[in-house]
Amino acid sequence: MKEGRLARWFRDWRFVAVETAMSGVSVLLFCAFLTLLPLMLLTGGVLLLPEAVRVLQAWSDRARRRIGAYRGEPLPAPDPAPPRGTFLEERLRTSVTRRTGRELLWLTVDALPKFFVTVVTLVLPLGAVNALAVPFYWYLAPADEPVTAPYPVTSWAVAATTPLVALVYVLISWALVPAVARLIVLVSARLLAPPRRSRLTDRIDALTVSRAAALDAHASELRRIERDLHDGAQNRLVAVVMMLGIAERALENGAADAAAQLQRAQESALEALAGLRRTVHDIYPPILDELGLEGALASLAGRSAVPCTVVADDVGRVPAALESASYFVVAEALTNVNKYSGAAHASVRVLRDGGTLQIIVEDDGVGGAVERPGGGFAGIRRRIEAFEGSLTLISPPGGPTTLRAEMLCG
Repeated sequence: MKEGRLARWFRDWRFVAVETAMSGVSVLLFCAFLTLLPLMLLTGGVLLLPEAVRVLQAWSDRARRRIGAYRGEPLPAPDPAPPRGTFLEERLRTSVTRRTGRELLWLTVDALPKFFVTVVTLVLPLGAVNALAVPFYWYLAPADEPVTAPYPVTSWAVAATTPLVALVYVLISWALVPAVARLIVLVSARLLAPPRRSRLTDRIDALTVSRAAALDAHASELRRIERDLHDGAQNRLVAVVMMLGIAERALENGAADAAAQLQRAQESALEALAGLRRTVHDIYPPILDELGLEGALASLAGRSAVPCTVVADDVGRVPAALESASYFVVAEALTNVNKYSGAAHASVRVLRDGGTLQIIVEDDGVGGAVERPGGGFAGIRRRIEAFEGSLTLISPPGGPTTLRAEMLCG
């Protein structure tokens, strides 16, 4: 038990020592922000404020990781605000937030009172070591500059009392170091973790964006279905009606080509039926019901012009809407690979990490893929955002290209 307590004490002391060093950096950042504040006011904050906030958020995120590692439980970070408005409006809006205010307050506490408290806490154990060692070196000091630990030591009798001082320091440190470590965790968690009301607000914002994306994706899908029906099946059915009318008049007049007209009408009807089947397939592919997501993706990879491998082990069944979205995300990604990448090989990986479904599509093509309004990647993003997901596209010139999609499936 004593060894366990001693090990915990040393762990607390190391934590306080690290936090002292980090607090020193916070002092420098705090002074830098005070120096830059007049420039931020002069420029309206457009140039410097967003960059300063970015540095502040990166520094506070490091503190969250340290606090989470110490207490064995991750410290949640606030969700990013959903984008709205113009570029400049977005830069300022995402900079002046409740999160920024709380992190500025944390930086102030971390830079000023915490630095002094942790320094004193660290000095006490070192003072104990020094007081214990005084009897061994006090006589080496000049007579006019005696050792002070904490009082001047000028004789062997006085030096003999310094181990008692060391004992007092040890007792104080034994209680103070763990207390300061827990105080740092408590204060940092209160300031850095988003409050419950803020988490609910962030959740509502995320759901609002997700709902808007779902409605947008639904409207786009309806327009696509309407366009497919109008340009495909409807035109062919009109042609069938016209051909049947011509065949009817040919039969009434006893013309010899009536059978040929009926044959052409039948062929057009079959084409219209095939178009309707394709449209229905694009709404929800039946192969998902028959083979599941893994089998459906394997079918997509088999039809790809670029050789493609699929890894989707242990994904299991997910909600039908999510399976459909995943299928179309991969289908659109492979369509882009086949049309534009010039790749020799592509791969699709589907992973399930708790309540998140990850889809990773990679190719070894020429790269340079970008997301354009109304393009294929924009359509993929709309589908993903409907499930509170995110899309990351990495495609440097020369390749390779990596598309990573994450969607909630819990």
